[in-house]
Amino acid sequence: MKSTVKEFQSQYWWQHEGLIYFQPHYRLAKCGRIINSLAGGRECDLLDVGCGPATLSQLFQNNIHYHGIDITIHDPSPNLLEIDLSKKEIDFQNKSFDLIVAQGFFEYIGEFQNKKFSEIKRVLKKNGRFIATYVNFSHLHKQIYPMYNNILPLNSFIKDLSSVFCIERFFPSSHNWMGTEPRRPWLVKMQMPLYINIPIISPLLGVDYFFICS
Repeated sequence: MKSTVKEFQSQYWWQHEGLIYFQPHYRLAKCGRIINSLAGGRECDLLDVGCGPATLSQLFQNNIHYHGIDITIHDPSPNLLEIDLSKKEIDFQNKSFDLIVAQGFFEYIGEFQNKKFSEIKRVLKKNGRFIATYVNFSHLHKQIYPMYNNILPLNSFIKDLSSVFCIERFFPSSHNWMGTEPRRPWLVKMQMPLYINIPIISPLLGVDYFFICS
């Protein structure tokens, strides 16, 4: 039976969708590498916005203290809060954070995108870093998931993001002709450590983009 948009947006639907992501996928693994590098061994509090089953927490060094919020929490814990972020503000018990990550989040937040940027800015510490991802909807062979309700050209997303944050750098998660993240081991090994933009090529073949902001 075909799911309706209302079902897509329900807590029940997300509870089941999250079961797919208990194991780290390519973009999540790359996100973990980036965050460990930014932390550089110092003690950091991190907030994962739209954390799903909190799989990202498996990828951090011990100096990173993980907190997550999502519409549904699979394994309740003091460091995880169940919040419907389309209805409530991004907040974690009035804490502020050295690092905030929102990966695979903004494609689903629709008209609330800019509001969520401002909320993240409010809970980010003065010298903190915000790491976001966004799908490259200008890809030569883009694949648009039916759940997405915030489909913007990359330049439009960058313009909105830069109105709230300073974008220090951004780069594709990977380059792939078919518009999906690499799965073959040799491609994963080749692309995982690359944090570069390639003129002409990246706008056409970059799958998702990472943004590192302050």
